[in-house]
Amino acid sequence: MKSTVKMMSLLTALVATTPVLAQDRLPVELPTRQDSRLQQVETSPRVWNGVAVSPEGRIFASLTQSEGAGPQLVEVKNGALEAWPNAEWNRWESQDPAHHFLHVNALRFGPDGDLWVMDAGNKGIGTGDKAVEQGAKLVRIDIHSRKVVASYLFTAPTLKAESYLDDVRFNGDFAYITDPGAVGLVVLNLKTGKSWRVLDNHPLSIDHLPIYADGKKLFLRDGREKRVGLDQLEVSPDGKWLYYQAIPGPMARIETRYLNDAALPPEEIARHAEKFIDTWSTGGTAIDAEGNIYASDINTRAVKRITPQGDVSTVVQDPRLVWIDAMWIADGQLWMPSAQINRTPATTGGKPSTVEYPVKLYRLALPVHPSPRDHR
Repeated sequence: MKSTVKMMSLLTALVATTPVLAQDRLPVELPTRQDSRLQQVETSPRVWNGVAVSPEGRIFASLTQSEGAGPQLVEVKNGALEAWPNAEWNRWESQDPAHHFLHVNALRFGPDGDLWVMDAGNKGIGTGDKAVEQGAKLVRIDIHSRKVVASYLFTAPTLKAESYLDDVRFNGDFAYITDPGAVGLVVLNLKTGKSWRVLDNHPLSIDHLPIYADGKKLFLRDGREKRVGLDQLEVSPDGKWLYYQAIPGPMARIETRYLNDAALPPEEIARHAEKFIDTWSTGGTAIDAEGNIYASDINTRAVKRITPQGDVSTVVQDPRLVWIDAMWIADGQLWMPSAQINRTPATTGGKPSTVEYPVKLYRLALPVHPSPRDHR
């Protein structure tokens, strides 16, 4: 009862302090001057929503379905896209969903050096599509042999009918996966393969605001506001905290020790979630070895840094940074894919695409190092 009262109080406080944004446009001054530090590294003939870069400099990307059929996971080489690990995995076959990609929404190198790929198992969020049985999976691939060395399938009760498994982060024997479709967090024990749900429809998991990009509110194809709950997440370098947020914020955090205990009741776990800071409409995040979180601001074409103390500063702002999605940190570099998601019919109420091709991948030299908790 006490935890329920606390959650209701938290929700009331959030609503009371959240501005009402009814208009379809916001007054935003977009940047006009290009930042000379920004280096264009790669291009793509298709929209991407995330990149991961190996220590040797190999670039892998996940592609959206906004342009129809085609590979979901690719290696990018001089503007060309190679289906990865092979063409067969990228041919969706409903009769064998466990061994074909339906909708790759995230990828990253784990602390083991392998490429981990998150298949959402669903085609969209809030679109009426349902999760495909054995379609939602976390796939581990050896990039040298191109072999799938492990695959974790998600089924009920972890997977709900509306589930859309979105992004993943690692913390020792555990992986944390956001589910904005059913609005909650999935915890996976990588040793046992057991998974469970936490923070379902928690006040800090659900979306309280519309999403704005370049000053415009985003809409689904059917005209409804595009709403996305628990989406981005990062683990602190010491493994103590999981930071997370719905796309429009705010950013919250919870100690991972509560998430990792499968015996804890969901209401007990929910009691320990706390608001960290107010944020903004964010396309993607990354975290460095010092615990600084880099969060794109899709409304102002910027990337901002959030320190472990909650201080915010702008790292880069440039007219070319149109919807920076899932970023990547390598030694001395911040990689930023310009996804232009806000120019696709999936976010403009079905209007024709205004994506400017090819889409770009940028790199910014910074005194940063990747978190040892997640990738090397």
